[in-house]
Amino acid sequence: MRWETIAAPPGLMPPRPMTVRAQSIPARHYFPEHAHAWHQVVYAISGVLTVAVEGQSLVISPEQAVWLPIGLRHRVGSLLGAEFRSLWIADEAGRSLPPSPTVVGVSSLLRALIVEAAEIEGQEDRDGYAGRVTVLILDQLRRAPPLAGALPWPRGGTLGTLCEALYADPTDERGLEGWGPELAMSGRTLARRFEAELGMSLRSWRRRLPLFKATELLGGGLGVTQAAMELGYGSTSAFIYAFRTEVGYSPQAYMRGHTTGRRSRAQAAVNER
Repeated sequence: MRWETIAAPPGLMPPRPMTVRAQSIPARHYFPEHAHAWHQVVYAISGVLTVAVEGQSLVISPEQAVWLPIGLRHRVGSLLGAEFRSLWIADEAGRSLPPSPTVVGVSSLLRALIVEAAEIEGQEDRDGYAGRVTVLILDQLRRAPPLAGALPWPRGGTLGTLCEALYADPTDERGLEGWGPELAMSGRTLARRFEAELGMSLRSWRRRLPLFKATELLGGGLGVTQAAMELGYGSTSAFIYAFRTEVGYSPQAYMRGHTTGRRSRAQAAVNER
């Protein structure tokens, strides 16, 4: 299945000091490579995003965001679809933030602030509330820990086909020799190309894949047992142990945090009626 491009909205204005764009990205759609005259934070409140920048490509979950300084050419898309939030930040407002592209952790507070900023975007800021939300977001971005845990992703081609297939079905047990003929290369050649482009072996990448995808499944409302089965774990307890080891807390705690966030947003919507 082919990927389709998304056109940038017309009439883009520089942020003063921050603009938040909210958009749904359909599955297998992307914004072609481009650059901005301002900083950008790439984030999805649900689903996952693929971000290509400076010769590398990676996938981020709703627990991660990518900080992109001014002028960097980049491409953003989604394999399975995502609710995209893009924060454009003026040069002066973002000067104390990293000078190079950085994957950062997104706390529950930062997530809530991004959601709120998107809700009030474009409204008249008579009492300065929007300005205070912006200040808090910038403070949270400065405090956000840099992460090395984003999932490396091919920029396309044969390795893209392989990773898309494994992301769709993490239980596929075929190794290098099993995939090589299907991709018209030997297992040894596939191993070399994979490590050269993604910086890790296919075996290491596959170990990280299920736990990365777990955040998408659990965040979408799938139960712990169902997620464990979907990801090919032999037991729920094995999945819980692996998740806690990698993420730092249990799948149940992760789900409670997302459920609380959804309830808070739903209640806010009711209160506004």
